[in-house]
Amino acid sequence: MISLRGKRALVTGGSRGIGAATALLLAECGADVGIGYRTRERDAADVVRQIADRGVRAFAQAADITTPEGTATLFDRAVRELGGVDLFVGNAGIWPPDGVPLTEMSDAQWEETMRQNVRAMFYTTRAAARLVGPGGRIVLVSSTAGQRGEALHADYAASKGAMISFVKSLAIELAPRDVTVNAVAPGWVDTEMCAQPFADGGRDRIAAAIPLGRVATPRDIAGPIVFLCSDLARHITGEILNVNGGSVLCG
Repeated sequence: MISLRGKRALVTGGSRGIGAATALLLAECGADVGIGYRTRERDAADVVRQIADRGVRAFAQAADITTPEGTATLFDRAVRELGGVDLFVGNAGIWPPDGVPLTEMSDAQWEETMRQNVRAMFYTTRAAARLVGPGGRIVLVSSTAGQRGEALHADYAASKGAMISFVKSLAIELAPRDVTVNAVAPGWVDTEMCAQPFADGGRDRIAAAIPLGRVATPRDIAGPIVFLCSDLARHITGEILNVNGGSVLCG
């Protein structure tokens, strides 16, 4: 079992899906865990209750992490409640489900995707980089779309591709401080965000196209994230860990 006893973790987008599963698994491994969320107060409170049931400290903080002020609110709470941050998981983001050709994509959609996926990544990771000390871990959640592109979702693919370059850049910057920076790149995951493409038999068709023959659960993604947060991964940095059932073989 991975032990994260004594570590202080902060997870964005922690009220549901991959973020909630990661927060709970971190807690199972002994870490104190704070989660950030945007609007789902009831869901966030339920995740905090489950974290606390595992015998560790927990909190949830509503924050608009697309702004420096909202990001400061979240990280200031982590300092007050936990005394700092050792492990940061940047999971929050959006995927506009309706595919749009670039020639028809609105300025508003492009800008909103960049705001939620790139600007928030910058503000939160910068805050984390300022806080974590030696042995610290930063793990960001990218996507197969950032590796191979995704037709009709150029905005999302570009935002996740930016994250990959960001991770590789920051890994070199923080290595002298003994802080690792990595990403996981999930494929299809059984979350609310994918409800639309999974409808009307879409989930079965998608699963059939994945070599392992199944769609990932949120915990399937949480496991590799927690591994990258652990001492088992202390010599891994700048890595994009593919978690897609074999659907994109680019590692």
